[in-house]
Formats: sequence, structure tokens, C-alpha cells
Amino acid sequence: MAVIARRIRVTGIVQGVGFRPFVWRLAQDLSLTGWVRNDDYGVEIAAQGGAEGIAALLQRIQAEAPALARIDTLHAHEVAPEGVDTFSIVASQRGQTRSARSAIGPDVAVCPDCVAELFDPRGRRWRHAFITCTHCGPRYAVTRALPYDRPQTSLAPFPLCPACEREYRSPADRRYHAETTCCPDCGPRLSLRDMQGNPIVGDAIAGTLALLRSGAIVAIKGLGGFHLACDARQSEAVARLRLRKDREQKPFAVMAANVASLLPVVRIDDAERLLLQGRERAVVLLRRQPGAEQALPGVAPGLLSLGAMLPTTPIHFLLFHEDAGRVPGTDWLVEPRELLLVMTSANPGGEPIVREGDEAMARLVGIADAVLDHDREVVARCDDSVVRTLAGQTQFVRRSRGYAPASIRLPCAGPAVLAFGAHQKSSVCVTRGDQAFVSPHIGDLDNAATCAFQDETVLRMVSLLDVSPGIVAHDLHPDYYSTQAALAFAAQHGLPTVAVQHHHAHIAATCAEHGHLGEVLGLALDGTGLGSDGTAWGGELLRVHGARCARLGHLRPLPMPGGDRAAREPWRMAAAVLHEAGRNTEIAARFGQAGADTLATMLARRVNCPPSSSMGRVFDAAAGLLGLCSHMHFEAQAAMLVEQAASRFIETLDWPRPVPGGWSIDAQGQLDLLPLLCALDGAVDVEQAAARFHATLVAALSDWVRRAADRHSLSTVAWGGGCFLNALLSTGLRQNLEQHGLTVLAPRQLSPGDASVAIGQAWVAIQSLEQ
Repeated sequence: MAVIARRIRVTGIVQGVGFRPFVWRLAQDLSLTGWVRNDDYGVEIAAQGGAEGIAALLQRIQAEAPALARIDTLHAHEVAPEGVDTFSIVASQRGQTRSARSAIGPDVAVCPDCVAELFDPRGRRWRHAFITCTHCGPRYAVTRALPYDRPQTSLAPFPLCPACEREYRSPADRRYHAETTCCPDCGPRLSLRDMQGNPIVGDAIAGTLALLRSGAIVAIKGLGGFHLACDARQSEAVARLRLRKDREQKPFAVMAANVASLLPVVRIDDAERLLLQGRERAVVLLRRQPGAEQALPGVAPGLLSLGAMLPTTPIHFLLFHEDAGRVPGTDWLVEPRELLLVMTSANPGGEPIVREGDEAMARLVGIADAVLDHDREVVARCDDSVVRTLAGQTQFVRRSRGYAPASIRLPCAGPAVLAFGAHQKSSVCVTRGDQAFVSPHIGDLDNAATCAFQDETVLRMVSLLDVSPGIVAHDLHPDYYSTQAALAFAAQHGLPTVAVQHHHAHIAATCAEHGHLGEVLGLALDGTGLGSDGTAWGGELLRVHGARCARLGHLRPLPMPGGDRAAREPWRMAAAVLHEAGRNTEIAARFGQAGADTLATMLARRVNCPPSSSMGRVFDAAAGLLGLCSHMHFEAQAAMLVEQAASRFIETLDWPRPVPGGWSIDAQGQLDLLPLLCALDGAVDVEQAAARFHATLVAALSDWVRRAADRHSLSTVAWGGGCFLNALLSTGLRQNLEQHGLTVLAPRQLSPGDASVAIGQAWVAIQSLEQ
């Protein structure tokens, strides 16, 4: 048999996922010799043997890759055979190039094999809180640098014991080159302490469960930081957590042992079940069952949906196992359990999630009663992802742990760009070739701690991906911290900058993830973004082609009495509607709010009433006019209440007819929704009125988009903005536009909200060099 040799290069998420052991096993099966190693690009393979064996290797690498792997490219070229008669895994090669292509995968939940081992009393990892293998566990959160090897992770301080070393070196073992593997003899240790730092004597898991059962609030260390946990069925504990965290009404998520434990409180279809049980272990938004609010008082007050998740780490599993009485085996994991735990990010007042135990002791004083900690460092903070299903597809509300920072393929390669993203729901994006790496969730950049976290994330992403940016992209708003940080970074490194208008970035983000290079009609609907004319935008029709953007139309601007305060108090936007309708004198009597007469005067004199074309403010006005919400306690609360009121009506009686004459469109492309908003005032049946609002909104937007598409000969619509998290709006509008022959591109791999702005900025920056 003639021996041939190939040097094979594989890029993508191929480090830390068992790829080298996978290749080794294929080589054994195919009687090939050579070696495999990690390097700056990803995985490099030297294989030699018969032509059929080499061909089979290439085919099977693609077809049988490990579950956590993602192959972006696979290239092979002919080389001279080497004098080797075995196939081996060799040491990683580092620092050979500055154009690295390797990437780290996201953190994922414990795999079924490790769960079975965790609850096998005959095994040496019985109830081991840090069980993991090549198929599961932490990746991004514990990695300091690439290539992904144990010395480059926070497991470096924990040398393998002889038994773990044998598994690590054994090709047949699923822990072969598993960089985070350990056992009770050589791994990290749990500790349970009170808020004075004193150890709580006894088993840490048993002690934590006892505290939770007693109504205490415990900070529990997870993959990317701490959660605050309490018993979701104890109303006093939930109320205490709300008070301490200053979170009056914003909903909490709950964690259950399994799907069966959730069924009494939420409805779960097949797609939602898959999301719950997926290795990403996101928080999944689910429709509540009747009576759920009584079963879980105060967890998600007044809302139709509830965020739920299943155990992610061995620690989570052990808490539920303790509740089940430490029974051997895994049968208990399919049985319904009474225990449901509130799991919310451990962070005071909108700051970043707490990462380490000492930090928890300092930042969570007055919030937590105790801290369940361990000595495996969380290198990178990473909050929970939040998802839901929309028309059978996954929609991101927040893309973070479990998904980020996995890359998104761009339509074409370009220079390395660092994009600093938006002010709210911030994330940053680094591009490398034809890949865009969007960071995990950072947060709203309105406090020093979150701004520092953005700085930390920028440095980490650039370092981890080994990228030297050539361009820096940022928002048009000069006062945003993200803009100022971008300009400072660019000045420090002598780099050019590109300022990208907020809504242009939204549409560009959608085009980028869909690989769409042509011209589109962009529909951007959100809360706010600085327009190119210096005013607040948020309901925009745009003609977008890469870096080029033209404003074709917008919503009729409404005054915002009190400026940004109007975005938090929907009654103010409702009052603005009455003023615009010529009913200013009715405002004080209609709303009965302190200062309503002063607000009417402000509107009459146009004092501190900046105009905004925002769709978010239209929803706020609707909520205020319908009496659903006068003051918001969390972002988008008013819009959520309008949507769920409409949902109640539509689920029972179907969609109502739009309001006759509810909108108009002028020759300049301005969509006027004032007639629709006026029709809401004084509504007796609030749910019917909310449903008619949505029906009219869908009809009006469809009319607006179709007219612009016809006028400008455009057949593809791309949309973005936080308002598209409204399921009634998104599904109704898509159906209407597609029925009229338009192609709709909607965000799939990112949230439609501001977390997508960074990749949009990056794509515009790349395209600016092409155009």
C-alpha cells in the first residue's frame, strides 16, 4: 500500500471540546500514523497512511465531530511522509503567529455521563462538586489564554492526582486531555460562610439547603459568577430578596430539578423543553399556568410569563439531590420535586455579576445571608442567557453564558474591528477574518462598575482572540461611555474610528448575521438612539446598503415632557398624546398625578419636551392611556403589560379589526399613529383595546413598509430593535409582509435589542472600507 501524508488544519471551536482525543480515536480506527496538537489557529493534524484512510479521516472529522465542537474551516495539503509508526497527541504549539484563528467555546452544563457518575455511590466522584469531562463544564469562564490547556486555565493550581492523571493520559477515557478534570482528592473545595466570613461548620451543600429552607438568601457560585438564591415558594424570602436588591417588581427566574417539577407552574411545549434541557442551560421564558402566581408569590408579579432554568453546574444538581435525600442513581431526576429556587444574578443595583468570594463578601453585604463559594477562580464574568421560542424558533432576549463568545460568520472577511456597542444592554464585538465574536452580556453603562466591566471585557476579548484591531467602531452619541472608551482606545493605539448611527447598526447587525450583502429596507423600532440630525430616533425606515444609510421615513415625533423621565413614567407620554390632540387642558384632571398641571404647561410652552420618533414611547403612551402602567419599575414594563393584555384577548377571541383611520402616512414618509393612540383613551375593555392597538400597529407598519418598498424597488426587509421582542408585533408583521411578497430578515443569533449593536457597528466599519 502506498503511504501518503497530509497536513490538516481545522479552525473553529476545536479546543477544549475533546477534539484531539476524537482525532486520535479516528486515527486508531483507520490505522493512520502521525500526530495532533493545539496551536494558535485551532487544531493541526499530521496524518499518513493509505489514500482511503486519509479520505475517510477528512470525511469523518466533518461528520462525527464532538458535540461541543464547531468546525469553521478544514483544509488539507500534501506533505512528505514522516518516519512515525504511531499516532499521538503532542504538546500544543504557541506563539507562532499573530494571525491566530483559535477560539474558545462557551461554558456548558454538566453532561449526562457526568451526571450519572455524580450520583453513583460506587464511583470516586460520588457527589463531587466539580465533576467535568471533555464534553461539558466551564470553558470561557476559566480560560486565561489560548491554546486551551490546563496551565492556561484556573485549574492550573490543582495538579492532577495519579488516578486523574491516568484518565487524562488514557485515549479510551472521556477525560483524555480534559483540561478541567479533577476529583475530590485533587480538585477545588467548597466552602460555606456567613457574611462576616466565618465558616459554617458541616457539609456545605447540606448547610446551604438548610439555609434556603429556613428562608435565607444564599449567594451561590456558578460557572460565570454568583447567583442569589432563595426558596421560590416562600413569599417572605422572595419579598426580602426584592427589598434587599431594590428590585420591586422586575421578575425573577426560578431553577427546578427537572422539567417535571416545572409543569405545575408553566406550560412547556417540545421546543421549549429542548431549550430547557440544552447544554446551554439558558433561562427560558415560559407561559405561566393558572394559579402559578399563588404558588410562587412575588416571583414574577403581574406577568403571564416566568423565566425558568434547569441545573447547570454540579453544585446545582447537588442541592436538588440533597433535597431528594441523597438517593443513589438518577431516577429521582425525572420525578417532580417540590423545591423551586429563585436564581437571580448576584449584583447590587444593575452592577456586573459578582465573580469571586471576597468580592461577594464586600458587594453583597446586606443582600445575602451566606455565601456558597469554592476556590476555582472565575476568570471571566458571564451572566445567564435568556431565550424564548417565537414561531417555533429560538429568540434571544440576552445572549451570554452557554452561547457567547461563539463566533458568528460574516458574509466576507475584512480587517480586524473592535466595536464598543451601545449604552444599554452593552456587549462588545471583535472581528477576525470572516468571524465576529460578540462578548457575553455586559449591562447598562450607567454606573462605574459596569463601565469598568466593559473595559475588562474589551481587553479580555482582544487578548483571548489574539487580535490587533485595525479599526475602532462606536455609537454616534458623544456622551455615551462606550463612545468615550472607544475614542480613548483608538487614541492610545493610533487607530482610525468609525461612528455608526444606532439604528443603522441595528439593521447592519441583522444583515451581517444573515450574510446579506445587498440593499435592504431597514425597519428599526426601539426605545431611543441618537439620530444623525441630533434628535432622539426610535421608529425608523432606513435604506441600508453596507456602510450607506438613508432615512426614508420615521414615526411622527411625540414630545417627551421631562426628557428621559418620560421614558420611565408612561403617564407623561399619554399626556403628550392628549396635548398633540389639542386636549392640553384635560391633562391635569385626566391623570391626577402630582405635577400634572405643571407638565401640561411644559407641553404648551415646549419646555424640556424634546421630540422623539421612538416606537418605545408609543408603547409607553398606550400603557398610560389604558391605565396599565403609570410608572415603570423596570425597563419595558409598560410595553410588556400592553402586550400581555392584548394576548389575553387574542388567545380567547382572535385578532380584532384595526382602528379605522388609525394612522396616516405623509409624502415625506412620516407615519402618524396619533389617531390610534387617541382611540385608546377612555377604553372600557382594556384587553380588547390593547389587542386593537396591536392589530392597528401591525397594519400601519405593514402599509408603511410596503409603500416604501414599492417606491424604492426593494424586496428585502431587515429589522432590529428591542420592540421586536414583542411576539404579537413580530409574528403579525412578518406574516403580513411575507404575504405581500417581501423577504423578512430578523435577528436569529442575537437579541433584536441593543446587544446586537456592536456587531452592526463592526459590519458597517468593515463595509466602509469596501464602499
